[in-house]
Amino acid sequence: MSINIGKRFLIVDDDSDDRELFREALTAVEPEVVLYSAANGQTAIEKLASQAIDQPDIIFLDLNMPVMNGWDCLNQLKSLQEYKNIPVIIHTTSSHTQDKKLAKERGAICLFTKPDDFKRLKAILEIVVEKMNKKAVDSICEAVYKYLQLI
Repeated sequence: MSINIGKRFLIVDDDSDDRELFREALTAVEPEVVLYSAANGQTAIEKLASQAIDQPDIIFLDLNMPVMNGWDCLNQLKSLQEYKNIPVIIHTTSSHTQDKKLAKERGAICLFTKPDDFKRLKAILEIVVEKMNKKAVDSICEAVYKYLQLI
């Protein structure tokens, strides 16, 4: 699988183990993706605003974090002209149907529950990378949901 040079992902998650697992899975799928990370929403917004990181092509955002949670971060991202068009996937331990609905209403492309193993995370990231390569961001969630229903 090849990726367009310059693809950048941002993972916003307070759990350093989850960030590292994400990094390992993404590197296994596509080593040329640049992965930025932040431990909470406030740090993510600050890194973007200060241009400490390049603007990502997609953001994976946890919900339950200290300092600034994922909902507040999503609200800020979608309210700022320079970031509102960056696709955001809520990537969380929550599996509440209401959270999925709320995520869409607030501008995320979707919400899915963090997989409980490396193999599933890698498969999900393969789908994301493939869809981004095809410039089919709008079909990422449908493909991920379909995969999750099959396992």
